[in-house]
Amino acid sequence: MHRFACVLLVDRQGRLLLQERDEHPVIDPEKWGMVGGHVEDGEGFEPAAYRELEEETGLRLAPGTLRLWREMEVFHEGYGTRDTTTVWIGAVDASDDDIVVGEGRQIVFVDPGVARALDLTASARRAVPEFLDSPEYAALAG
Repeated sequence: MHRFACVLLVDRQGRLLLQERDEHPVIDPEKWGMVGGHVEDGEGFEPAAYRELEEETGLRLAPGTLRLWREMEVFHEGYGTRDTTTVWIGAVDASDDDIVVGEGRQIVFVDPGVARALDLTASARRAVPEFLDSPEYAALAG
């Protein structure tokens, strides 16, 4: 079993930060998903969320900016395992110009209507629509 920490950031226009994965990952290649990744041995989910966000986007957020929204079990076909995935959420005053892509094809803020129609990863297929329909998203989107 693997452990993952993922992040959904909302910008001032209510768009979600999503990553277009390239052909290299074992799980969900060439799909759109949340920024995030494996929690390392001995690491907690929250520190992993901040670390993965910075590694993949260059965004360094102050502690306490993110909050846990969901913990869910996700089946990853590439591994053949049911894995624990946490989803951390937050609002940012950032734009695509602030993102330094550290992994994948692109990482951009995506309009909610477009996000729902993308070919999403296993975890994002569940998390993105649920989050967009949640009071937490409404509060972050203003």
